[in-house]
Amino acid sequence: MAGVLAGAVAGSMAWAPVAGAQEAPAAEPLRPFARLSASAQALRDSVVARARTQLGTRYKLGGTTPNVALDCSALVRYVMEAFDLPLPRTAQQQAHAGTEVPRRLDALKPGDLLTFGRGKRVSHIGIYVGEGRMVHASTSRRRVVETALTPRSPLVRQWKGVRRLLPADSVLRDSLLALADSLSR
Repeated sequence: MAGVLAGAVAGSMAWAPVAGAQEAPAAEPLRPFARLSASAQALRDSVVARARTQLGTRYKLGGTTPNVALDCSALVRYVMEAFDLPLPRTAQQQAHAGTEVPRRLDALKPGDLLTFGRGKRVSHIGIYVGEGRMVHASTSRRRVVETALTPRSPLVRQWKGVRRLLPADSVLRDSLLALADSLSR
């Protein structure tokens, strides 16, 4: 790069030239966060794509073999481990991974984990894929399916919470700002 990040002004980045380096063209506004946001979205899209590869796989309690037989927590574990996000084995244990997110459809991002159960017990987990839908290993349909989260869905009545394992765009942005700040000193 022709310069180092010097600071943020109203959401855009200013660049300071490095001695001997060419300056960035003034005509083009530099948007380093646009690429960062695109990367975060690409990661979420990849999680969704991986989850969808298991659609139709047979449900089996305790099943852990992709494309053969999975239970809900094994499906989630299989998908997330592909992105170096190891998870414990059971839905109850997975319900404590990552960070808590409000239990509202408008707060969800693809890749979030949705937990279900009764009382304090979490007995089911799935992966939010966007547009009010999730992929999960359904006990009633006996296979991995994509399901709409509608008010009439029995799962929605048992919806316990949401966990986010993938970093939010703001976390990535803050990390980049901290790195830029340390480089400019």
